[in-house]
Amino acid sequence: MAVARFFILLLCLAPALTLAVEKFTYRVVDKLPQSRDNFVQGLQIIDDHLYVSTGNYGKSHLLRYQFPEGTLLTSRKLHPRIFAEGLTVLGDRVYQLTWRNRAMLVYEREQLELLHSFPIPGEGWGMTSDGQQLIYSDGSDKLHFLSPQSGRIEHSISVREEGRPLHRLNELEWVEGALWANVWQSNRVVIINPRSGEVTGSIDLNGLLPGNERRSGTDVLNGIARNPADGGIWVTGKRWPWLYRIEVLPKGADLP
Repeated sequence: MAVARFFILLLCLAPALTLAVEKFTYRVVDKLPQSRDNFVQGLQIIDDHLYVSTGNYGKSHLLRYQFPEGTLLTSRKLHPRIFAEGLTVLGDRVYQLTWRNRAMLVYEREQLELLHSFPIPGEGWGMTSDGQQLIYSDGSDKLHFLSPQSGRIEHSISVREEGRPLHRLNELEWVEGALWANVWQSNRVVIINPRSGEVTGSIDLNGLLPGNERRSGTDVLNGIARNPADGGIWVTGKRWPWLYRIEVLPKGADLP
């Protein structure tokens, strides 16, 4: 009986035994201009191109730019009843989420021609890929792993921060074996273990866009892209005038 009570006690204490979340800050090391018209929902840099998904009804687009020059190469406007969300590029396809249309759009990569769509069970928010599977968020604490061939959800994980579910996970990026996610309506990016769902790090991006750069339509932080050519991390927001390359530093580090 004593042994049984011991194990019951351990189970009750389990949420308190979670790992501490490492805190980070940042330093801006570069920035590039972008259009204030872009209500950024998703970013990806690959093969010297920047792919951008922009949202809002009647204004949603899939865009492909030369990177880092910023020259617009291809633009696809979506149906006015579609509100676009996150995107990812995998192989010769571009995958773009929709918010409430319960669909994931699939394009040919070079000319961004729409090929077909996959149904999704609820809302679409952010998306990335681990090189094998598609991974998307739906605004809850869940992340869903899909087959890029069939669009079927193969498994899902629940994201927890210090034992508590973390909701409003938005734009996603796969960074060196971990998932990075914007937390919607915050100036924070979290680092997530893709196997356990545990948040292992939190990056405070307060002050990234200076107050004098804000306009009436400037919206929240949203957008993470890792450049595989040099490992650089680029972040931005909705209708922000800049893409910022940041260096992530431990909280409390001396900044130049």
